[in-house]
Amino acid sequence: MALATTNVRRRWVVALTMPQLLWSLFAAGAHAMSGPHAQVLKFVDQNAASYIETSHRIWAHPELGYQEFQSSAALQAALRQDGFTVTSPVAEEPTGFIASYGEGKPVIGILGEFDALPGLSQDAVPERKVLSEGAPGHACGHNLLGSGAALAAVALREYMLENHVRGTLRFYGTPAEEGGDGKVYMLRAGLFKDTDVVLQWHPADHNAVSNGGMLAIVSAKFVFHGIAAHAAMAPERGHSALDAVMLTGTGIEYLREHVPSNTRIHYTISKGGVAPNVVPDLAELYLFARSPDLATLDNVWARLQKIAEGAGLMTETRLETQVIGGDANILGNDVLARVAQRNLAQVGGFHYNEQEQKFAIELQKSLPPEGVKPLETSARIDPLTPFDPNAPAASTDVGDISWNVPTIGFAAATFVPGVAAHTWQAAASAGMSIGQRGMVVAAKAMALTGADLYASPQLVADARAEFDRQLAGKKYRSFIPEGRQPPLDYRR
Repeated sequence: MALATTNVRRRWVVALTMPQLLWSLFAAGAHAMSGPHAQVLKFVDQNAASYIETSHRIWAHPELGYQEFQSSAALQAALRQDGFTVTSPVAEEPTGFIASYGEGKPVIGILGEFDALPGLSQDAVPERKVLSEGAPGHACGHNLLGSGAALAAVALREYMLENHVRGTLRFYGTPAEEGGDGKVYMLRAGLFKDTDVVLQWHPADHNAVSNGGMLAIVSAKFVFHGIAAHAAMAPERGHSALDAVMLTGTGIEYLREHVPSNTRIHYTISKGGVAPNVVPDLAELYLFARSPDLATLDNVWARLQKIAEGAGLMTETRLETQVIGGDANILGNDVLARVAQRNLAQVGGFHYNEQEQKFAIELQKSLPPEGVKPLETSARIDPLTPFDPNAPAASTDVGDISWNVPTIGFAAATFVPGVAAHTWQAAASAGMSIGQRGMVVAAKAMALTGADLYASPQLVADARAEFDRQLAGKKYRSFIPEGRQPPLDYRR
């Protein structure tokens, strides 16, 4: 199914994809208010149906990292027709782009993602139903993420235009978040060097401000080169690369006792030889290591390298270390978090309608009983709490941005409560109204926060001072070697 793009205004999609009644009810649920915030929310509501349609079209045509040509083009076309100047490609990423409006300071950036996950094709129904066997699916909700971020940017631009607000607004179209480190290469290309604050969000099963967190990660392959031999007739002539891999795995298991409990190390033997009667001359261990703290991960990674080096010495094989990628943890910003929390609370969540309730109840039957949450979760706003380094977390290249620019994020309830990302249940939620309505909550919270930043130079300065405080005594470093080009074929 091709993703069509057009320069014709797309307001006609309201009647086709989102009944006017739904949006009037949803908009009426917002807190009564006046002034700039009321303007911003009005602009989000006016543009919501169009960007919901964009999110659904991206969902219906999922594309993997650095291959999101139609998804990227759809967002570029939408933003261009809504008044932005679009630059593409950027940072040697064919699907990366920047959409800009305005001039001068402050420079506020909004991050948008649009890549899908392999092998998670799923229809927007509450039971497992593959649309295309082996095909990708939006099981992390990036169809919503990119479109919702663009919706926030469009509403914020209209607010700036109507009120003659000075400043620069940038939407960063960032490809390949799922393991491709797209933002790291954009950062290295200098695309964030003059940005004052970055706003971002991510689909979830709850509504909250994301102030820091996630796990720093390094991914690498330990490739061992040995000497092949007949395993029965002349085993003494062989130097087994597989033995080196197995010894590396054993060393990692012993290391687990001596790393912090919230450190994660997971690996697989991606190459292990071709036949039992041939001593393997090539074997490979593919590894991820993660930690809530970048400095801790740096130390763990150094020890992992020593384990692999030792395995090479024991087996008299040659070690080749290939670093695949790496992301930092997200650096928090308490100043921005307080503003973001106030705005998210002002927006509020949403209640499921009857059809959504039926969908959610049926889908929750596929979840473990202990994982099910009340449907009212979508209507609640979680309190602002400090990041818990021992809480479950994953990794994202947003972390690298946060070590270079003051950054704040939101989570919005786009998944049925209890659903985790990277599952078919998440892909199903992201393709229907539950995901779409949560997307609008995120867009409103981001747009309000952007308006506050443009209105207050002091708030921007305070956010920078808090960034400097959080960074004090710490040093940013990327595990990706300098000079590395974006791995455009990493999903092929």
